[in-house]
This record gives sequence, structure tokens and C-alpha cells, in this order.
Amino acid sequence: MTPIRFSREEVAAITAKLRPYFRDELDVELRDLPAEMLIDFLAREIGPFFYNRALYDAQAVLKKKADDIGEAIAGLERAE
Repeated sequence: MTPIRFSREEVAAITAKLRPYFRDELDVELRDLPAEMLIDFLAREIGPFFYNRALYDAQAVLKKKADDIGEAIAGLERAE
């Protein structure tokens, strides 16, 4: 599987979310390098769980849509 990688902009946005959390909840000032290392760790070790959940959710949406299309097609059938 291809590793989850974030752009510089995404890393900056994620860091902006992590810093206040670490400061307010853990009383830790998170610097750039540790923040980037944490993001890499989370992407590598925890990211696949989120990725897989998103795939399952997308699959469920597609299945529902396919079922709806099947029902619509069945509704077009004509009596013989």
C-alpha cells in the first residue's frame, strides 16, 4: 500500500490543529519538528484505520446507489 503523504500546506494545517490541543490539553508546546514527526507517525500507524473506514463508507454509499438504480430499472419493467 502506498504510504499516506501530506503536502506542505496540509502539514501546516494539521500542525495548526495539533498545537492548540497539545498546549491546552497536555500543557506541551509542540514545535515544528516534533509536530511533523507526530504527523508522520499518525499517518503511518493510524492513518490506515481512517483510510479503510473511509473506503468502507464509500463502498456503502455506492452499494446504496446501485440498489436504488436496480430498483428504478425494475420499476421500468413492463408486464408481459
